[in-house]
Parts: sequence; C-alpha cells; structure tokens
Amino acid sequence: MAGNRPSRSTAPASGKEARKLAPRSAQAGWEPGEDRVGPLEVLAEQDKTRVPELVPVRYGRMLASAFTFYRGAAAIMAADLAAAPNSGLRVQLCGDAHLSNFGVFQAPDRQLVFDINDFDETLPGPFEWDVKRLAASVAIGARDRGFKAAQSEAATLASVNAYRTAMAEFAAMNEIDVWYSRLSVADIAARWQEKVAKEDRRRLEKNLAKARNKDSLRALEKLTETVDGKLRIATRPPLLVPIEKLAVREGRDPGRSKR
Repeated sequence: MAGNRPSRSTAPASGKEARKLAPRSAQAGWEPGEDRVGPLEVLAEQDKTRVPELVPVRYGRMLASAFTFYRGAAAIMAADLAAAPNSGLRVQLCGDAHLSNFGVFQAPDRQLVFDINDFDETLPGPFEWDVKRLAASVAIGARDRGFKAAQSEAATLASVNAYRTAMAEFAAMNEIDVWYSRLSVADIAARWQEKVAKEDRRRLEKNLAKARNKDSLRALEKLTETVDGKLRIATRPPLLVPIEKLAVREGRDPGRSKR
C-alpha cells in the first residue's frame, strides 16, 4: 500500500534494514527445498489451463535451445525463487523479465523507446525475482550466442549494475518524474553510434525501421481476413482461432453472454 512506503528521507535506512533479512551475499546461491516440485511437474500443472492444441507448440519451441527453454520456464524459476531468501521489499513484478520480453516500441507520442514489452506474467512479489530472472537470461543468452565466459560474465554484471544505477536515480526523483522517465532509442543510438561496427549499425537501423512500422493497422492486417465482405479474425489453427470457434469446440453457445 502507498501509505506504508518509507519517505524519501527514511528509505535508505529502510533499505539497509531489509538487507539484513537478505544480504547481497545470500543472493548468489540457491539450494532446493525439501518439498521442491520437479520442473516437469510444474510445466504439467500449467498445461491443465492451456489450450491443448498449443501445448505441443509450446514444448517444441522450448526444445530448440537452453535459452528458449528458459524463456518458457517462468513458473519453474518462480517456484524455485519462492524458497530463496528475499528482502521483503515487494513490488508489482514483470514476472518474466527475460531478455526477449524487452524491446523497442512506440510510446504514445510516437517516439521509439526501449522497455519491457510483455506483462502477461505480472504479479506482486520480491523485487529480487525480476532482477535474478533478467540476470540469468543474460547469462544463458550469452552462452546461446557463443560468447566467451568472460564476455558472458561482463554482460551479466553490466545488466545488474545498470539496474542498481537506475534504482538509485529513481530513488532521488519524485513519483511523477519516475512515471514519465524513459529510455529513448535515439539516446541509446547516440551513445553507441561510434562504439559498434558499421555492420552492427546497419542491423540496428534495419531493426528500428521495422519497429517504426509496427502499429495497430499492421496487426489488423496480419490477424484478420475478409469473409463475405466482412472483416473477421483469421482462422489459422492452432495458433490463431476465433473465440466463437473455441466456444463451439467446448460445447458452448457463443451467442449467449454470461451473467
């Protein structure tokens, strides 16, 4: 609750007290609990609430590499982190803060920004969970791309250092300024323009051009089709199925509304 938040003047002391509950050194290790549920059992439990036709698609994607498995295993990591020490500082988590859930998109003023772009796993929890999931994804992603061990370590440390630096800056700001803060692509490009190879700059420009073209009209074109002169959600099972077809399959009347 907002009323229970420490003031800006007392926040540093509160943070130090929270650190006593979970010292930074305690975050480096992990031990499985005695009642730990196996990873496959966690996935199987999730399958009960998923569209059956999509379960094989999901597992097929996860089997491609260690990184793609990690990407689909947010519930496994959350179950493991639940038994780990934490500071008690709870936030509204992204819930799945891996690399692939960060990207470039247009803000309401049409400026390109870099930020988290997926919140379908959001939930309240210890702030450490998001930080650990991001750090692990950087390490696994670096290994997946063939980085050397020293490069992987440097990238992982840089990610958590950037988080720490940003949190220190936000702590000195008022809430409205934090709300409107952003990491613009223009600022990122300017910062790295002279530090990357020409080929990497061309790849960046290509990806940015693609991001600028992503909008609701493009999504409409991809997800719909014209049937008898009317626009309908396209039917491309198992990935894209109109809700009325799912209702018929489940033996429900799509014309009746629930009350």
